[in-house]
Amino acid sequence: MTAYPFVPALREPQGSPIRELFRYLSDPEMISFAGGYPSAALFDAEGIGAASAQVLRDRPAECLQYGATEGAPALRSALVALMAERGAVVAADELLVTTGSQQGFDFLVRTLVEPGSVVLVEEPTYPATLQALRLAGADVRGVPADHEGMDVDALEAMLADATLRPRLIYTVPTFANPTGATLTLARRLRLLELVARYRVVLVEDDPYGALSFDGPPPASLLALCAQVPDARPWLVHLASLSKTLAPGLRIGWMIAAPEIVRRAVIAKQVSDLCTPPWIQLTAAQYLQAGRLPGQVATEVAFYRDKRDRLAAALRAAFGERIRFALPAGGMFLWAALDGVDDASTLLPHAISEKVLFVPGTGFYAVRRARAAIRLSFAGTDAAQVDEGVRRLARAAARLDAVTKAGG
Repeated sequence: MTAYPFVPALREPQGSPIRELFRYLSDPEMISFAGGYPSAALFDAEGIGAASAQVLRDRPAECLQYGATEGAPALRSALVALMAERGAVVAADELLVTTGSQQGFDFLVRTLVEPGSVVLVEEPTYPATLQALRLAGADVRGVPADHEGMDVDALEAMLADATLRPRLIYTVPTFANPTGATLTLARRLRLLELVARYRVVLVEDDPYGALSFDGPPPASLLALCAQVPDARPWLVHLASLSKTLAPGLRIGWMIAAPEIVRRAVIAKQVSDLCTPPWIQLTAAQYLQAGRLPGQVATEVAFYRDKRDRLAAALRAAFGERIRFALPAGGMFLWAALDGVDDASTLLPHAISEKVLFVPGTGFYAVRRARAAIRLSFAGTDAAQVDEGVRRLARAAARLDAVTKAGG
């Protein structure tokens, strides 16, 4: 084997536990509850196509030439307006367009995290966040979370430890990935008070906030900053059109203090110079045409029905054996089966039955046996939900038989 001089973080690389399952999707009989993909049946291809054709016709040079690293002015203006609709006043120099919100987090890590830096993440959490932090050599510490989001009492105890001095705190406070949990208003305000008091950067990752099933979405941490003195400079808000319009557009944005944005702009210049201008102008035209609210309303109705169908199928198949909290929005249901202490042992049986889910272990900073499984209800059709749960029940029965035979 050739001894390449790999950097320490990539000598023994760990891929995404979700993307490692994608090789099974080539099987046309496979039903997947694994990936957090929006439903392709809902894409507004007509609206996106019309917006794309219009901007190419009206502004061909701007579409096809290099653009400003900060983002196309038209899109930045449209996103400032979108954030105002969501209750947050944002200045242009606080906003950076990114190629997906994950790129924004990568820039933030490059800007603030060094090898050995302590970073606090709610647990369980988004695996790509853990990947980015591991590559940066961060010392990742988990903050426990429950059905009401991050445990702010536990967080406060960690922040009070002067030896930690964390560089970042990361949370998905609204319809979290993977749990679907939503941080309560009281916890949101207290979290902002803590970051203002301890002067530590808080990352609010908000890809799912618009997908609220039971009334208006809760106010974002960004919107609530107006109620907490000195919190705004310490908050970084990441958002995206991936879950509400189309992930293939790769349109995300970061909102942060201008000092942070300026440094992220330099990181982006090194990374990709600019997010494709044609795509940016297409997104801007789509937003300015007023099509997004109707698109989101369609998605909310569709995903709410899928959530309810999955929950009903799980209860019918497993009865009291299965435990989960019904998410109020987003794309995920976080469940556990009595008698299954390590969901990774269930996965091979599920694959044999041609159904996929993501075992819980990949959502934690320290990988060890976890009972929970993440099920995404967004990308499957109604018939697949029912059949997928039947297959999952058969997989559980197979595991039970193996466990009984071995015990």
